[in-house]
Amino acid sequence: MVKSGKTGIAIRSEVLLQDALLRDAGGRLIRHGGTSRSADWDEIEAFCQSVYMPYRVRPLVRFSRPNATMISARAGRVTMTRFAYGTGIYLDRFDPQAGNILVLNTLQGSLDHQTDGGSVATTGGDSFVVDCSRTEYWLKGDPDHMQLNLTIPHDVIAETAERWFGFVPDDGLWTRRVRFGGPGSAWLSLLDYAARTLVQAGNAASDTAIARHIEEMICVELLRQWAGAAGMSLQDGARCAAPGYVRRAEEIMQAEAREAPSIGDVAQRVGVSARTLSGGFARFRGVSPRAFLAARRLDGFRRDLETRPGEETVATIASAWGFGSFGALAGRYRERFGELPSQTRARAAR
Repeated sequence: MVKSGKTGIAIRSEVLLQDALLRDAGGRLIRHGGTSRSADWDEIEAFCQSVYMPYRVRPLVRFSRPNATMISARAGRVTMTRFAYGTGIYLDRFDPQAGNILVLNTLQGSLDHQTDGGSVATTGGDSFVVDCSRTEYWLKGDPDHMQLNLTIPHDVIAETAERWFGFVPDDGLWTRRVRFGGPGSAWLSLLDYAARTLVQAGNAASDTAIARHIEEMICVELLRQWAGAAGMSLQDGARCAAPGYVRRAEEIMQAEAREAPSIGDVAQRVGVSARTLSGGFARFRGVSPRAFLAARRLDGFRRDLETRPGEETVATIASAWGFGSFGALAGRYRERFGELPSQTRARAAR
């Protein structure tokens, strides 16, 4: 509970999300395409496999009938779902091949989640994160549970970590199943903003600028919350742990990204073999030196698209960076930033 200092009225912070994906900011009911409620187990399973991943579900009471809520929206590569089975359930055997991270945000009722050596419960306002591509997981939900969940590909979170914090965490983070957030948390406020903004945008296509903006904010804040709950530091822990030759190589590739130095040359300049440099990056950064350099080059190319004079074309800027195959460049660029170089350039010109 939080209390307003002016009115003295107690307000439950999770109330912000009670109408998430149900009503718009003006309180009007949202019309969703497709089926949003179901009492058919097969229909519910098909929905869950499409927005989460394959897994096994068993009702806590044999032969019980579900009364499911099934609503989804997309924010870039993040899927947001308002979901409940409408009956008590036990879930396990989540498919690691799907490559997805689940963030389960409880609006009402409770869930019991598998953790190391036991379980932990989440109730209204609590959140729980698990990378189902890296660790086993089960959960049990009471009949009154209602969730606002997120499904995020592992690779999207890994890319975000590398872009924002300079390295990809190892399984020390990915295998941690942790509870975080809670009533009054910044995380709940972010989810409320995301849900309201998606509605205001008319639940627009997942590759719109506002959707990519929401995706980025969710992924960065999730990383911060996840690492904090796991007792890890993303700001300095892994970076300071890296040996000096890795950090010197990063500085060289960052400063000379436009010239694209060879990995062999960088290794020689920091005093190690190319094999040792590759091993150091794999261990302490979770990426290869070549991938690190490629990312820095795309970042620099994007900065120029956003800042170079308007008369310079995308092709001119790409040539200045030494990119020859524009088709391949556009594909890599869109994979990293969620849009084409021409879209970035057009937006910067406005």
